[in-house]
Amino acid sequence: MKMKKLLALMLALVMVFALAACGDSGTTSDTAESAAPSDNGGDTAESAAPSEGGDTAESDLAYVQDKGTLIVGITEFEPMDYQNADGEWIGFDADLAKLFAERLGVEVQFQLIDWESKVMELDGRTIDVVWNGMTLTDEVLASMECSNAYLNNAQVVILPSAEAENYADAESMSGLQFAVESGSAGEQMAIENGFSYTPVTDQATAVLEVESGTCDAAIIDSLMASAMVGEGTNFAELTYTISLNTEEYGVGFRQGSDLAAELNAFFAEIYADGTMQELADQYGVSAALIAQ
Repeated sequence: MKMKKLLALMLALVMVFALAACGDSGTTSDTAESAAPSDNGGDTAESAAPSEGGDTAESDLAYVQDKGTLIVGITEFEPMDYQNADGEWIGFDADLAKLFAERLGVEVQFQLIDWESKVMELDGRTIDVVWNGMTLTDEVLASMECSNAYLNNAQVVILPSAEAENYADAESMSGLQFAVESGSAGEQMAIENGFSYTPVTDQATAVLEVESGTCDAAIIDSLMASAMVGEGTNFAELTYTISLNTEEYGVGFRQGSDLAAELNAFFAEIYADGTMQELADQYGVSAALIAQ
């Protein structure tokens, strides 16, 4: 009887040790398997990296065509972008933008922007392009993908006609208070010439500041000045005088945008067929037109 109990106890101990060994083996195997990368696990790093040949930035052209609209960032700026009596946006730039949108097969939408925030508007995709008589400054060229230059321009001084003869050069204007559009080439000219100035929202407001007497003078684009002040305009008592620089206009897209090359090709076509010249004649900017 004692022998049977002893054998039973020994058998039970053997089974316990066998089960423990199996359990340890299974645990070790599972741990190693979970710690080691799976065959598909090697794709983790691969999937985090950009796909081979895939651009980090999608095609802007495809983006605009997919959504069906070209959103154009503008300010009120005659003769480039302004509204007619029916509230329709017209002007040399506005009409060019309409034709370009038609070429892309999309609708055009004009959106008023804060000029100083134009790059932020582009990068945030609230607009697709800045098309508003934009001077190709170093800052603009560094922050946008720009088209070829298409119009010549200059920054000129606006003064009351009765006082213009007293100011023949920049030095004689050193004591004046200027109004300039914030973030514009006009503001840069005020800084470079050491003028005291008041920044305002747009160039039209700068002209209003002179008319009201709030400021002595303004610095605006020559193309705007020729259309906006002097005899036969709403600001007949104002005139434009000296040029502070020479510059060129271009159209700005997001950095790396393929729309810039598309627009350059479009400009070349409509310059060659005379469409660009016709629009320049219509809006009084033909003398400033640059061959494409």
